[in-house]
Amino acid sequence: MSQDQWTIVDDYIADLFVPHDPALDAALAASVAAGLPAIQVSPAQGKMLNLLARIQGARNILEIGTLGGYSTIWLARALPADGRLITLEADAKHAEIARANIANAGLADIVELRLGRAIDTLPQLAAEGRGPFDLIFIDADKPGYPAYLDWVVKLSRRGSLIIADNVVRKGEVSNPASADPNVQGVQRFNQLLAADLRVSSTVIQTVGCKGYDGFALGVVIAGQ
Repeated sequence: MSQDQWTIVDDYIADLFVPHDPALDAALAASVAAGLPAIQVSPAQGKMLNLLARIQGARNILEIGTLGGYSTIWLARALPADGRLITLEADAKHAEIARANIANAGLADIVELRLGRAIDTLPQLAAEGRGPFDLIFIDADKPGYPAYLDWVVKLSRRGSLIIADNVVRKGEVSNPASADPNVQGVQRFNQLLAADLRVSSTVIQTVGCKGYDGFALGVVIAGQ
């Protein structure tokens, strides 16, 4: 099957299961207008994140990588009224657009956006005792994924759900000779995740309007 066919099917799925939403549509439009890269999750994937957060019964969510806030809105909408979401973003321009999009969605009181490199802000969250988080979504710089994993588990509890995006990289993840730092980052992340006895995990391949990629899914089985 071709990319065109994947996109047609993705559009079909979105038309059926993900009706147009003013706040989400506006977030995408604002991101495009600001020149942000179109690397956010697809509408169907956003709905999947929302459903997973609901299934998890998440009250406390951590997101690593905000971009324009599209996935942030999907996740925050799954929270109960007293729920909280912390999202980490390294790029000041992305953070500015995301804050406006989150506010436009009526979620400014639920979402806290922290500007800075995740490798710096994750230890800060731990020092502040902000965990444990019920669900953690990683969708940031791929070379940083391996360093994030240990902090993510430390900020979790037994039963926490960990989701990491873009871990298949058009199949290049299976290429041991790849010189792409993004591929190398997720290869190392996948190796560490598979070997981590604190987490039971797998990787699911995906196709759609975002191309051929995949998500890593893990449940923390050891900890508090």
